[in-house]
Amino acid sequence: MKNIDWSPWLIRMSQGDKEAFRMVYEETRDHAYRLIYYLTSSKEDAPDIMSEVYIELLKSAGNYRPEQSFKAWFNGLIVRQVRNWNRKSWRLYRIVEKVKLMTDTSHDRASEAQFSAISDQLELYPILRKLPLKTREVIVLRYYQDCSLEEIAALLNIPLGTVKSRHHHALKQLRRYFEQIQGRKEQNDYVYREATK
Repeated sequence: MKNIDWSPWLIRMSQGDKEAFRMVYEETRDHAYRLIYYLTSSKEDAPDIMSEVYIELLKSAGNYRPEQSFKAWFNGLIVRQVRNWNRKSWRLYRIVEKVKLMTDTSHDRASEAQFSAISDQLELYPILRKLPLKTREVIVLRYYQDCSLEEIAALLNIPLGTVKSRHHHALKQLRRYFEQIQGRKEQNDYVYREATK
């Protein structure tokens, strides 16, 4: 995302200027999509959340204060929309589960697990998805958006100590996941070496 003065564009956008919206969208869409992709638990939801982000951007453009960093403000807007989406998804999931229990309809969990395993071939994304949303937000903002811990605290509207705690906890979890993966790879390598002797 370019480091430009966003104020004139956001003012024009809040006044209904379609060209200003197009320019802001073109300049921010890659950044927004990457952040959404890493924060959401379902990559299929990313385009829908992206739409929600830009709808909210249209509504909130007049609230932007030029003295604050546009990137931090925009990241906050994205994080809030991902959280809103997750809350809506969770409510829908609970309703669907209740309906399933009422109708006593079961589905093939084995085929669902196989599909999930095939779709999670990327090494980093599945590991990030294992983190709870609150710690995943901190990791994505810190390492994918280069935010300082102080910026993350301001963006998420939580104390700096909480950010540091979540950051530390997330790194411990990630380290554990990587060690498990590395252990499996070494085991597979050992079996392969034994078989080729």
